[in-house]
Amino acid sequence: MFQTFGTIALLALLGCGSTAPDPGSGSDLRVLFIGNSLTYTHEIPELVAGLGEISDGPRVQVSEVAFGNYSLEDHWNRGDALDSIAKGGWDVVVMQQGPSTVPANRQHLIEGSTRFSQRIRSVGARPTIYMVWPPNGDFDAVARSYTDAALAVDGTLIPAGEAFRAVVRDHSDIAVFESDGFHPNPTGSYLAALVIYGRLADRPVAGVTLRRPVTGITLSQAAQLEAAADQANRDFGRD
Repeated sequence: MFQTFGTIALLALLGCGSTAPDPGSGSDLRVLFIGNSLTYTHEIPELVAGLGEISDGPRVQVSEVAFGNYSLEDHWNRGDALDSIAKGGWDVVVMQQGPSTVPANRQHLIEGSTRFSQRIRSVGARPTIYMVWPPNGDFDAVARSYTDAALAVDGTLIPAGEAFRAVVRDHSDIAVFESDGFHPNPTGSYLAALVIYGRLADRPVAGVTLRRPVTGITLSQAAQLEAAADQANRDFGRD
């Protein structure tokens, strides 16, 4: 797991942490994340919760079931994610696997999302697909796979990959990846969290960072990240 001082600083400044759902806590949204390292790197769910603390939108209580290099099929076979869903108390369950750019993996994403969605809806939660990004620049294939999965389950699409595409294309001065060129660095994880929170809260995130500046991200860069997140949700998000 990538975990650096940058991550710790982000979490501290946003004042967030992961908790299990508590219907009596007064949180507006209770969200379960199911995924792999593109979910847990630099604590993306906790960053989402932190954004809820500093924005005018709903607060978010988060929990996650995430293991390195896991597909949705792996999660189904392991059972931990199914157990977490069955406990109930969720408003939203966010699902994610790898980029799924090749046809076989696209089909696995659709099939896995469909199976999980039946369980998710059975406990009164909304299935949500978290679109990630590729290691090789084939954003179109990732977008197709994740859009098809969201359509297949009639679920919400969180187009984080489209925000990454825009930042990589338009803001070469902002690094969003770790040295492997795939996993998000703290800035990239913050970008993903902005898109996720904006989609779940159904509201723009422009200006939210001004309320509590983030170490390692200038206000100018924060504004560009927020703009990319909002544009991605406007153009590609699906409810």
